[in-house]
Amino acid sequence: MPTQVVGFRLGNDTTGRQVTILVSESGVLYRSHGLYGRPAKLAHPEVPHALAHPNVSLFQGEHPLSRPIADLRNHHTAYTQKGYTRALIPPGAVTLPVDEELPPDLSGRPELPHRELTDAFTGTAPPAGTTLEEAIREFRTSLGLPNRPVRLQGRPDHTRTTPSRAQAMIRLLAHHQTIRPSRAPFGSWSATAAGIRLHPALPGQPLSRASATELRDALTAWLHFTSHSRPDN
Repeated sequence: MPTQVVGFRLGNDTTGRQVTILVSESGVLYRSHGLYGRPAKLAHPEVPHALAHPNVSLFQGEHPLSRPIADLRNHHTAYTQKGYTRALIPPGAVTLPVDEELPPDLSGRPELPHRELTDAFTGTAPPAGTTLEEAIREFRTSLGLPNRPVRLQGRPDHTRTTPSRAQAMIRLLAHHQTIRPSRAPFGSWSATAAGIRLHPALPGQPLSRASATELRDALTAWLHFTSHSRPDN
C-alpha cells in the first residue's frame, strides 16, 4: 500500500552536507544525512512512544503523530540555524509508492523501509514555494486530522500585541464598567464603552510617564473594543 509522508531536504552549501527528514502517516520519523552527491547515512527511525508503547498509561490518548510533527518542526528550525538554508527539496506532503509495513513489535529498533521511503521521496519533487506549515496542514488534512486554525491576514493577534493591562480594560468595558486612572491626577480622564472623556487637570499637574502609559492602555482598550463591537467598523 502507498504511504503518505511529509518532509523536506535541506542543504548546507558551506559544508556540502544535506539532511532529509520525513514523518510517515504512522508517526515514524525518518532522518538521513550526508555529503552532496553521496548516498545518505540513515539514522535510526524514531518511533513515537504512543505507537511503540500503546499500553503505557502515560502515552494513552496521545495521537502517534503529535510528537513526530512537533519534532519535524524542531528539526527544521535547528538545521536551518546550523546553516542548512538551501531547500534542496522543499517541504511537501506526498504519497509514496512504498508500503511501510510496520511490524507488530515497535518497542526496539525494528526494520523499517527507511531507504525505500527516502529514495521515493527524493524522486517525488513536492511543489516549490510550499512552507513547512502548509505541508503539515496538507498532510494532516489528507489523513482526516484536525489542523491549527489559520490566522487571517489583516486581523492581528491582539492577545500578543495588546498590553496585559489593556486586555483587562477591554474586559471591564465589555461589562459596562467605567475605567478611571489609578494614579494622580485621578480625575483627568475616564473611559466607558461609549467613549473616552478627558477632564481638565489641576494647574501645574502634567501627566507623568506612568499616567500617560495608563491613558495609552485605556485608549488601546477602547479602540480594540469598539472595532469589534460596532458593525460599521
